[in-house]
Amino acid sequence: MAASVFHPLDKKAAGLAFVLGLITIAAAWGSQLIGGLVPCELCLEQRLSYYYGLPLLLAVMITWNRLPLTVWYIAMGIVTAIFAWGTYMGAYHAGVEWGFWPGPTACAGVGEAMDFDALNNMAPVIGCDAVQFRLLGISLAGYNALISLGIVALLVVGIWAQTRHNRAR
Repeated sequence: MAASVFHPLDKKAAGLAFVLGLITIAAAWGSQLIGGLVPCELCLEQRLSYYYGLPLLLAVMITWNRLPLTVWYIAMGIVTAIFAWGTYMGAYHAGVEWGFWPGPTACAGVGEAMDFDALNNMAPVIGCDAVQFRLLGISLAGYNALISLGIVALLVVGIWAQTRHNRAR
């Protein structure tokens, strides 16, 4: 009879947060490369939390049992803060799309003067207030805010579980 393997809640929560983040950034790239959606400046900025947070979270997960506990808490706190910032960016972008507040001027397509020949070689510019896709009334920016919030919640659960586990020792 094989011995049962116990998987602590902290590792499960961090692993689920990583998988959720990886699926989300893969879907963002898929919507662009396969679906033909053109990301605006705020869309691209929202991806930064995945580009910074996921590699750091992966490093923490790889070195999980070898990290000093203080370093683990600091790293997990940084990853949580990165995704909290991603939550803010998604909510801010969704608010711009709904017209609750203005977006940055970079999203308005206002820029340097150019000649008409340069227009033939330009990539399309999408305003940050233009919604290219909605599902159940929520835009991709809104879903990103919700998913990022879910990642933050999972990371907080992981930190809480680690704290609880260490107090029980």
